[in-house]
Amino acid sequence: MLKGRLGGFLFQLIALLFAFGFVSLILISVDASPMDAYKNMFTGSFGSMRKFAEVLVAFVPLLLVTAGLLVTFSSGLWNIGVEGQVVLGAIATTWVFRYFLESGLHPALVITLAILGGMLGGALWASFTGVLKVFGGVNEIFGGLGLNFVSTALTIYLIFGPWKRPGVASMSGTVPFPDEFSLPLLFDLRISLWALGIALIGIVAVYFILQGTYFGLRLKAVGKNFRAAYLLGIPTWQYSMYSFLICGALAGAAGAMQVAAVYHRLIPSISSGYGYLGLMVAMLINYRAVWAVPVALFFAALNIGSIQLPILMKLDSSLSGVLQGALVLFVLLAEGVRQKFVKKA
Repeated sequence: MLKGRLGGFLFQLIALLFAFGFVSLILISVDASPMDAYKNMFTGSFGSMRKFAEVLVAFVPLLLVTAGLLVTFSSGLWNIGVEGQVVLGAIATTWVFRYFLESGLHPALVITLAILGGMLGGALWASFTGVLKVFGGVNEIFGGLGLNFVSTALTIYLIFGPWKRPGVASMSGTVPFPDEFSLPLLFDLRISLWALGIALIGIVAVYFILQGTYFGLRLKAVGKNFRAAYLLGIPTWQYSMYSFLICGALAGAAGAMQVAAVYHRLIPSISSGYGYLGLMVAMLINYRAVWAVPVALFFAALNIGSIQLPILMKLDSSLSGVLQGALVLFVLLAEGVRQKFVKKA
């Protein structure tokens, strides 16, 4: 039984219980009720349509980032630089908006160009990590982390330098774009159905690429055994670069959504940490695209629901990060135990 899907689900359920138990012990140690904390997080995420819309706002970039990471993980690469690729996508989107605002083009066309520009910016930034990896022998983890710092510094430079607000620079970001240059929102909520649709298209496209195409099969072959794939005639370094470019484009799309549908300008923390959060989601689902939507939605709900904790219970909202990290840790531990147990059996 433990060798099948039921066994895998059982171990994951145990991991989930351990994660909540671990966080509950932390809450009890600070004299807080675990049940009240979880209840407040739930109502903070799903207590009203407006709150659920905020969950979807976080869900869109998180799903796009996760979709991109599934591609690089499949090729055996740890694209830690995805955070910087989100930022560069936002920067490129902002540049396109600024360039075409006074061009007389229809706003819908400008928005389309801006999103495509964001995807191109993310892909270009990812290609730097790929070049360092493929031609320079620099591990993608170190190359990506270094480029993350560069992207953050570039954002600050632009906001306080060339793109600063008239008169004085501000941490609130660049000058907001006119309303007609933003993706339409649903009623008076902050979520755009266009942004949600783009995110869902992204994860569906990745699912079919990895599961139903010859390209995806070769990509996974490179990830499973780089040398064997090379000996079988697969152009390994090219496929490594392809995976970086696809991931960067999807991460850039996430940055574009932050600009075009959420903030309507470039701000210092435009990525909101979705790159790093996407890494946890991708690891938690064991790189299976079919689970990306529910798990990304769950993580987004934790992020939004935790905002209630400082207000209602005087607890820091970082508790959601503790729970997310614990989930990943215990799921990975459970999977390791399961594989060892099944192997011995």
